[in-house]
Amino acid sequence: MLVVDVNEFYSPTGGGVRTYIDRKMAIMASQGHELICIACAKEDRVEERAGGGKIIYLKGPGLPFDKNYGLFSKAEPIWRWLDKLKPDVVETSSPWRPAWIVGKWQGTALKSFFMHNDNIAAYPMRWLEGVAPPEVIEDHCAIYARYMNRFLANFDTVVTNGPALEKRLKRRGVHIDAAMTLGIERSHFSPGLRDERLRAAMLAQLDLPPEGHLLLGMGRHHGEKRWPMVIDAVCMAGEKMPIGLMLLGTGPESKKIEARIAGNPHIKMFRPVYQRPELARIMASCDALIHGSEAEPFGLVPSEAMASGLPLIVPDQGGCAEVADPLTSESYRARDVVSCAAAIPRLFAREPSILRKAAIVAAGRVRTDREHAIELIDYYQGLIDQRAGVSVARRA
Repeated sequence: MLVVDVNEFYSPTGGGVRTYIDRKMAIMASQGHELICIACAKEDRVEERAGGGKIIYLKGPGLPFDKNYGLFSKAEPIWRWLDKLKPDVVETSSPWRPAWIVGKWQGTALKSFFMHNDNIAAYPMRWLEGVAPPEVIEDHCAIYARYMNRFLANFDTVVTNGPALEKRLKRRGVHIDAAMTLGIERSHFSPGLRDERLRAAMLAQLDLPPEGHLLLGMGRHHGEKRWPMVIDAVCMAGEKMPIGLMLLGTGPESKKIEARIAGNPHIKMFRPVYQRPELARIMASCDALIHGSEAEPFGLVPSEAMASGLPLIVPDQGGCAEVADPLTSESYRARDVVSCAAAIPRLFAREPSILRKAAIVAAGRVRTDREHAIELIDYYQGLIDQRAGVSVARRA
């Protein structure tokens, strides 16, 4: 099977979508399939991948507020590549220009729209917080759901990256056919990588003794991640017990977050760690992961933390809530700093040995990206066979 992904979110400089596509490309090649990604760049070029797959970069304008990403401005170059490649499946995930470019293409491939994000939860729900109740904001954003259904009518299937996004979109009346939960490259992460000396050193950096509690917060410094709320919650909980917070990440709100920390010695910001072995050691050596965003469509970072043997402290809405194991996690009311602060001592009040054993068991159950890719390909093959009139019995 040849799948072509017309992807406006694939950046030459990195990012979560690039990580997902690159891994999916390698997994599909190992299964005898091929994934080709058509992406934006500053110049036209083709990047072949060892083992199978390629990235076809098309020149286009940069995104105004983030030059790491580009925009597809013309349909014709994309249509020419699709006509030439003759894919079995063509995917896209941007609800803007690519949705219409792929939807209006006249080729015979199965057209799949893959939902990766929730723009309403990430932006208006957050911007208007405190102005109106969430359900009122949802009602006023109904025009966006209607817009989505217009372009989705051009696709053969609509897929989300997990049940959290599926439930949210269906409540708004957006047509969804299937949820294909994402996974992680689990081989990088393990509870066995826990290093007590590293843990003690990280606590010392936060001016805390080895018997302190070490929380990890990881992700972009962006409003939807709600790091100021997490910082406030840690400060509140820290009044009653020794708690430190390491924040790994960077982004447009780094200065705002630094100001919120206000010199607290027990909370520090660190640059992202891109080397997977080093990141896996750090994750396994912390005591819990804390997350603030209820807008996450899929809990990628929480899944990596769980695979590292970490308990979770996460909001009760969104992708983080979907992946959290109740035996190793504490949830709190989304967007509620007091509830978040209360969840921290509640987690650490559990019997440490029992919590540790439960976290190790949960680590082995984290879904892998290979499982996701194989399930997605099987789903596409089933749709292709249906279209061709091939029975399930004949496939078997």
